[in-house]
Amino acid sequence: MLNYTTPEEAVRLIESHQRVFIHGSAATPTTLINALAARREELKNVEIVAITTLGPMPLVAPECKGSFFMNSLFVSENVREAVNTDQGGYVPIFLSEIGHLFRNKILSVDVAMVQVSEPDIHGFCSLGTSVDIAKPAVETARIIIAQVNKQMPRTHGDGHIHISKFSAAIYVDEALPEVDYRAKITEKETQIGHHIASLIEDRATLQMGIGAIPDAVLNSLNHHKDLGIHTEMFSNGLLELMKSGAVTNSFKKKHPGKVVAAFATGTADLYRELHDNPEFSFHEAAYVNDTAVIRKNPKVVSINSCLELDLTGQVCADSIGSYHFSGVGGQMDFMRGASLSVGGKPVMALTSTTKKGATKIVPFLKEGAGVVTTRAHMHYVVTEFGIANLYGKNLRQRAYELMRIAHPDHREDLEKAIVKRFGSFIYPFR
Repeated sequence: MLNYTTPEEAVRLIESHQRVFIHGSAATPTTLINALAARREELKNVEIVAITTLGPMPLVAPECKGSFFMNSLFVSENVREAVNTDQGGYVPIFLSEIGHLFRNKILSVDVAMVQVSEPDIHGFCSLGTSVDIAKPAVETARIIIAQVNKQMPRTHGDGHIHISKFSAAIYVDEALPEVDYRAKITEKETQIGHHIASLIEDRATLQMGIGAIPDAVLNSLNHHKDLGIHTEMFSNGLLELMKSGAVTNSFKKKHPGKVVAAFATGTADLYRELHDNPEFSFHEAAYVNDTAVIRKNPKVVSINSCLELDLTGQVCADSIGSYHFSGVGGQMDFMRGASLSVGGKPVMALTSTTKKGATKIVPFLKEGAGVVTTRAHMHYVVTEFGIANLYGKNLRQRAYELMRIAHPDHREDLEKAIVKRFGSFIYPFR
């Protein structure tokens, strides 16, 4: 029997100078976060660690400075301002390795605040929509504070935790935060989706990143056959593809017949579909994003996006110059895993320009920009203007390939940069 307490009493277990993990994505425990923020006058130097969280984040409000420090493992919009000041910090880390930080006490967790499903008759709750790094957090934290939510779907996989592990628990009946990337799809993303769909074969295994481009790709795959899904994130786009009959998971080598994911973010329809559905199997990111696991599936197509790409194929996905905007996440895990898969295709997709019209394909990355995916890992690059295959090409050849799929307004300047860097010499071989 689980005895519930109030949010205010639950967060009293947290003390100054502790490190507190906060569950992320659709599982963000908003009620507990608000209760913790209300203790700002009592607490000092509480370090918060998390990946993407959704909804308001009062712990980074100006009045919380000195009470809480956001040490972000992935920079989401609600903490971006704080992370770029002395109120926060950013840890560049592969998503697959965050569990290693927790388990080996490189970042030891004192308290884990998580949102879970209601317990079953055996006393087990589910980590629901976000198993990713929450599983190693609850396995290593000294104190676990649970927000038990009637509306959190009970997901299958290895994200279960017994109520006996909770130091305190509260009960809520709250809708999960919703995100619909399909609403952000424009003509540019649609064209990119068509290009990428042409690279995807029947019986391929898909990994989709975050944003409008992956969902635009999914809109173009309804006529494919026997696709499989092994992905870090599951979204509404994948759900619609499953409903079309294109997904069977029959030809995967790992977990055949099942959709494998680390977390899900979408709409209420998606969360309802996930509840107690054995077709979905949720696991921690250390497993889902392990290149040794990914590569065992055939024809893995990994689709990711970036902020900026230089003419040699270096990818910046976590910062705009030195301004931390996003995170490393699982991009490199899946780019590498796909390239090692038999018939696999790692794809980097981006619109050719920013909203203000600046080119995203540039001669050099901005000063201070971080290289998330190296040029040695790059294969396919896709914009609305076409597909460039960089694999096996030298730097000059890559530059011309990328210039070809850049926005026409910027190609002349890019060609001048290519000639300045590499000369006008034409490569003599095929």
